[in-house]
Amino acid sequence: MLKLILIGTGNISRFLFDVLVDHPDVSIMQVLGRNEQALDYFRDHTEVSSDFKEIASADVYVLAVSDQAIAEVSHNLPIEKGLLVHTAGSISMDVLPGEMRRGVFYPLQTLSGILPEKIRDIPFCVEATREEDYLLLEKLALLISDRVERINSEQRKFLHLSAVFANNFSNHLFYLSSEVCEEHGVDFDLIRPLIRESCTKVMNQTPFEAQTGPARRGDQRTLEEHLGMLKSPRLKAIYELLSESIQKTYGREL
Repeated sequence: MLKLILIGTGNISRFLFDVLVDHPDVSIMQVLGRNEQALDYFRDHTEVSSDFKEIASADVYVLAVSDQAIAEVSHNLPIEKGLLVHTAGSISMDVLPGEMRRGVFYPLQTLSGILPEKIRDIPFCVEATREEDYLLLEKLALLISDRVERINSEQRKFLHLSAVFANNFSNHLFYLSSEVCEEHGVDFDLIRPLIRESCTKVMNQTPFEAQTGPARRGDQRTLEEHLGMLKSPRLKAIYELLSESIQKTYGREL
């Protein structure tokens, strides 16, 4: 049985805890975190502590803290053996103590509210310094997901950057869309089927093929009309920037 310790009490720790706490091949030995109230989430099912010096012995230590805290926390953990991994997309494995067995266990997904039936689709990107540690992380990841990839720190940084464009920026555009609807008394629920269809299309086509709209068509009249309708300088600037980027992407077809 794989002995596991979770360090941190945020979304990733909660997700890993929920999917692994009852797994017959895993024993979650302990959850560590500085927030006593957040530790209550785990308290009834495993040992918890806010004192990192009281860390127990395990095969894998999953450091699921904020990106800014990874280096400091990892260098103050009294771990004598076992594999220490962090879960961040944009942080190099090299921030972890060089004298330790170290790696990365990065789930490429927004984990809050994910449906149980979608969990096995989550890509897990793993990195390690030794082959036996790669195999250990792959074994752990395959208990959760059907998609496990060996990705080095440089590749992972660009993967994380790409994810920001695909997820965080697109969600902000959904917010701006809802803002326009609300300002003009239109129900944003009317937009939701369009968002769903757009997401479905990009699962079956390349993003290049899936692009539609006035900028894609080179419809300058509609572009100018939309800009005239927008009163917010911020929304105007975003609309112009994205329309220009789309036009440059398809410029040879306009």
